[in-house]
Amino acid sequence: MTGEDVAAGGERAESDTDADAGADADSAGDDSEDDAGDDESDNPLDTEGEIAADYLEELLDIADLDGDIDTFVENGRAHVSVLTDSDVLVGTDGEVLEALQELTRLAVITETGNRSRLMLDIGGYRERRRKALTELATDAVQEAKDSGEAVRLAPMNPFERKIVHDVVAGAGLTSESEGEEPQRRVVILPGV
Repeated sequence: MTGEDVAAGGERAESDTDADAGADADSAGDDSEDDAGDDESDNPLDTEGEIAADYLEELLDIADLDGDIDTFVENGRAHVSVLTDSDVLVGTDGEVLEALQELTRLAVITETGNRSRLMLDIGGYRERRRKALTELATDAVQEAKDSGEAVRLAPMNPFERKIVHDVVAGAGLTSESEGEEPQRRVVILPGV
């Protein structure tokens, strides 16, 4: 059983953070002095999302691609989602998405001077991948429990490994990563 064996479509199962992110946009004032004061009190993660959204909007315009951009903050991280039907910005196994995420983080770092952990999703790819990996990890946990042996999964990127580690911990087992990038994988250890 490997991560590549799992294919699933999924819907976003996030909390009400989308509504919370939109509420901040409604509170902007008209007076420029007030705006300067508001910028200082804004959440830095909201600012990261706004910078990233502006960068991606320019990129979409240059590439003549359609897409709406949504920003929100969740679990101490800014999230930007490009809503599009095109897979051109995702690429094979999310390779283009990963590169765009790094470029977007660099744009944020350049603007703010601070390290960014911004998460980018395009066309719901990460959410579909999260659902597929959750199912894969659940099956692998059951396999480790039933067999009493460690289960090694296919190599994954850090985003994917984190999802698997979280599922394993939630099931009461432990897991570890082994190997070197890009062949780093999760090993699920059987319970004692």
